[in-house]
Amino acid sequence: MERTRQAGSTGRRPAAAAGGTADPAHHGLPLHEVVLLLGTDHVQGLASEEVARRQVQFGANVLPRSRGGGIFRKLARQFNNPLVYVLLAAAAVTLFLGEYLDSGVILAVVLVNTVIGFVQEVRAEAALDALHSLVRTRAVVVRDGQRQEVPSEDLVPGDLVLLDAGDKVPADLRLVRLSGLRADESALTGESDAVAKDEVVLPLTTPVADRRNMVYSGTLVTAGTGAGVVVAIGGETELGEIHRLMGAVQPVATPLTQKLARFSMTLTLAILALAAVAFLAGVARGQEPAQMFTAAVALAVGAIPEGLPAAVTVTLAIGVRRMARRRAVVRRLPVVETLGSTTVICSDKTGTFTENQMTVRAIWTPAGTYDVTGSGYGPEGRILPAGAGVRSAAEEAGGAAAADVALHWSLLAGAACNDAKVIREGNAWQVQGDPTEAAMLVAAGKGGVDAAQFLAATPRRAALPFTSERQDMATLHSPRLPDGSDTGQDTVLVKGAVERVLELCSRQMDSHGVEGHLTTQAVLEVAHRFAGTGLRVLATAVMHLPAGTALSDANLHGHMTLTGLQAMFDPPREAAAAAVRACHQAGVAVKMITGDHVGTAATIAGAVGITADRADRTALTGTELDAIPADQLPDAVERATVFARVSPEQKLRLIGALQSRGHVAAMTGDGVNDAPALRQANVGIAMGRSGTEVAKEASDIVLTDDDFATIEAAVEEGRNVFDNLTKFIVWTLPTNMGEGLVILVAILAGATLPVLPTQILWINMTTAVCLGLMLAFEPKEPGLMSRPPRAPGRPLLTWTLTLRILLVSTLLVAGTWWIFELELAGGASLAEARTAAVNVFVAVELFYLFSCRSLTRSVWRIGFFSNRWVILGVLVQAAGQLAITYSPLMNGLFHTAPISVDTWLRILGIAVLASLVVAVDKRFRRHAF
Repeated sequence: MERTRQAGSTGRRPAAAAGGTADPAHHGLPLHEVVLLLGTDHVQGLASEEVARRQVQFGANVLPRSRGGGIFRKLARQFNNPLVYVLLAAAAVTLFLGEYLDSGVILAVVLVNTVIGFVQEVRAEAALDALHSLVRTRAVVVRDGQRQEVPSEDLVPGDLVLLDAGDKVPADLRLVRLSGLRADESALTGESDAVAKDEVVLPLTTPVADRRNMVYSGTLVTAGTGAGVVVAIGGETELGEIHRLMGAVQPVATPLTQKLARFSMTLTLAILALAAVAFLAGVARGQEPAQMFTAAVALAVGAIPEGLPAAVTVTLAIGVRRMARRRAVVRRLPVVETLGSTTVICSDKTGTFTENQMTVRAIWTPAGTYDVTGSGYGPEGRILPAGAGVRSAAEEAGGAAAADVALHWSLLAGAACNDAKVIREGNAWQVQGDPTEAAMLVAAGKGGVDAAQFLAATPRRAALPFTSERQDMATLHSPRLPDGSDTGQDTVLVKGAVERVLELCSRQMDSHGVEGHLTTQAVLEVAHRFAGTGLRVLATAVMHLPAGTALSDANLHGHMTLTGLQAMFDPPREAAAAAVRACHQAGVAVKMITGDHVGTAATIAGAVGITADRADRTALTGTELDAIPADQLPDAVERATVFARVSPEQKLRLIGALQSRGHVAAMTGDGVNDAPALRQANVGIAMGRSGTEVAKEASDIVLTDDDFATIEAAVEEGRNVFDNLTKFIVWTLPTNMGEGLVILVAILAGATLPVLPTQILWINMTTAVCLGLMLAFEPKEPGLMSRPPRAPGRPLLTWTLTLRILLVSTLLVAGTWWIFELELAGGASLAEARTAAVNVFVAVELFYLFSCRSLTRSVWRIGFFSNRWVILGVLVQAAGQLAITYSPLMNGLFHTAPISVDTWLRILGIAVLASLVVAVDKRFRRHAF
């Protein structure tokens, strides 16, 4: 099977050929050796009996399937979290002690998060399944010397497959004969231009994108016909190698999940240590072990932030909804925050920075140079003299082509000597055929040249198709008079490589249609100038022959008239440059990774601002990457900004090298060749419109508008999500810590518990839902995209935030014990004192919530009513506190009792004092963030 790619880029062992010989790189062998090794006939094909034998030997031409385990294994993986372990243990203990309400609430929290994680993992498996659709097609083969159509799954090594324009290639083939065959391999290699194929033997080290004598499974034939013998099927194809890479790649844990895992572990150890200390201290003081065990459980339940998993899920879900409004569909919740942590974005070129639509940008004729406006395959645009600010009178009357006869003939040659079609599907223009021909067809329309009218009056009678040897295409047209008689003169139109067309020409045409001496050197200088800016240049020519003259290279050579040059490229998206600038301003590096030519890649990179200037030599090719020692690769990747002619394996190495430097890497792409890197990256971003299903399923985020600028919006939303999560954690942890410390102090002092476990659960769950979750709706703060990305190693809570949490926890403990003891000393019942303590916790949390709406700014500066969800949550929480305090039913369930107005005033006083202390702390520490 076909195995060798760029030298050194793969370590796979060659597969066995049909005849039992170790399989070489078929592109590097003469055709007769390939046929001999495969045991086939390149004219008659395989015999039916041999096909049946090989189907048993090699299996079906399908990609292998893999699964990540059964349903129960997937469910079990969702419980692999230290915080979940503690929650489950607490649920079991409370159930054993008969506290059914407590146990039910804890189990509900665990169940919700388990279901969410399970659904996400099931959806992720579709990434590999999407690859199978690329090889489910039908193929035309020759077997027993007879042409027949078979399912592509039935192909075997050695089968002779026939190809025609529009066919999807069903397996990896070595071409045995062809006529003008061209293939669109952009989804596999990143090459934006259709590749002209030939039968020449190539060096063994030729990279996949340059193997002109091969066509690969999953690619598309855009023009011409051909035949090839199957050299690889199923998992042994280049597409199969990508499948293998995707299956081997383990998705990288997001910074949020990593930080939450570390945070959960630390919190778990702290809670267990605190509970153990409380239990041992109580027993040492002579308390009953059973009673101390209950108290230790109450301490653990109080210290566990039960609302944290739900808050994380809701905050991420709100971020998902906001991103969807900005045309970024998120497939995995944690990635919302990860994008906000991104330090480098590695983007494919074709279809990401560019429109994946070849466009003629400039035309030269002996009369001058013209600019072509508009981009893509839409008809919008004009042809204007280079640098013209306004249209001339001639252009107003009939367009530039009417004023320059040579331009007219150049446009006509590009459009009539052409096999492509451009059709409108909905609001988009689609191409049938070669993208380069489509670009010339559209350019003719912009110049007012009606190729269809010309062809109706002057039908094509013969053609010399484009081949890699000839490097041009020629068509012969015979006009007919209304009475059906010949005019006695045929017209030949030619387009092709500049050097090749110049060989055919002896004259050039001026703006009046007069033929003069050909200035070959001047034409070549113009072509080189265009090529130096990354444009692909084709020349056009015309000549007239006596009617009935055969079309041949001999009849054309030295007799044609040059009409012009057309320069084209896949244009960058209009918003790409602004998006790149915004990313740089936000401290996010942008790198281009593409399978296209280095010159084209560098030009687009300069156009969108990835490189500082066109002379920036920070581009590396795949061959150069392979020559870099592994220990030096991360440094080289850090310095470079453009990577061209890279294979899927090399894209994986690039992402891995950046991650080894501590980067949080996002990868954008749209092709099959991008899928492994999309999965390896911290954030995989696929194009929704032009992207393949494989790329979409391998990604974490899909851009519905295919616009790189949407990534900027997604980064902004991701940063806001992390800010809001941090605000929630800073808001909720003081309550959990305070509850745990209140119980610990009671145990150490041998005093009565100021709050009961059931009351603690009420505080934690109601405030998390009514107050804390409202922070998820907090709008973006000013300057969000002006600050650099968070350092990947930065902990979830900085030292400054930790000090604030400790400060508020201390205030809660002091305030709770003060009012509890004060109420008891004033003659209140134990239930009344505990009710006052519960309301102190809630009141301080409520006032502290407004402070947490911004960790550095005053609530008055960000707008008191800018988040109206907070106001709604406060009102609902206040109603709940009145209910638990004064409702007889709630009094019975939670062991509370009504309290007086004086007690409420003392509670509000504690809350206001705590709020003032936090405000002072914020003012003096705001520069520490």
